[in-house]
Amino acid sequence: MPILQCGRFRLDLAQPKVMAIINLTEDSFSGDGLQGDVHAALARAELALEQGADMLDIGAESSRPGADSVPEPIELERVVRFVEQARAWGVPLSIDTVKPAVMRAALDAGADMINDINAFRAPGAVEAVAGGAAGLCLMHMQGEPRNMQQDPRYEDVVGEVLAFLDMRVAALEAAGVARERLVLDPGFGFGKRTVHNYTLLRELGRFTDGGLPVLAGMSRKSMLGAVTGREVGERLAASVAAALIAVQRGAAIVRVHDVAPTLDAIKVWQATLGAQ
Repeated sequence: MPILQCGRFRLDLAQPKVMAIINLTEDSFSGDGLQGDVHAALARAELALEQGADMLDIGAESSRPGADSVPEPIELERVVRFVEQARAWGVPLSIDTVKPAVMRAALDAGADMINDINAFRAPGAVEAVAGGAAGLCLMHMQGEPRNMQQDPRYEDVVGEVLAFLDMRVAALEAAGVARERLVLDPGFGFGKRTVHNYTLLRELGRFTDGGLPVLAGMSRKSMLGAVTGREVGERLAASVAAALIAVQRGAAIVRVHDVAPTLDAIKVWQATLGAQ
């Protein structure tokens, strides 16, 4: 696996990384939004690190289906306050945002990665992140959060998602961004039906063919409820299974709510490989 240049860190992805989700939002789909309470977010982040998280992903705007945008000044203030207080912890800090102004402010405050569900397509987004050494996660989304699940359609979901990500990688490279800064995310649940999500998971290894690392985020998502019949708060086992399958198919980073159970599953699988 490649080395990921991630701000202050060069991450060896030979060992899969577990990224803990920290939601500063009011309306997270998973029910763990912290209503903008930065102190509560810091406490949750500390717990995730105690459980073994390798990275933190901080979001202050919900991207659930149908979600409304958060005013830029509010999102910016929440993110910057978190980064300023967590930067000394010595762990990679990823910021989940689509807004170029928030990207700039977060990087100025000391964030190490920008995780953009819009793949840096907003005007000014590429310019906001091209300089420096921050890691950049490019995600595929059909539509936008307010409408993405209304009627998603594909002729070849894997081929179309791959083509989109290739296009965005080329755009960033043309702006001077080194490949070692880039991570790909197929965007589970973002403008995809259940069959699309499981096709992407089955074929996840194809996303590693170009040599870039892959991030997979399926924790507690509706694709899991669709096959288990369980509500969001009852999807722990399904979330852990999905993360483990993603790692087995080549994901270098898994973005999760439940750090300790995910790590336990990965350790058991790796011990089995070692025994072989």
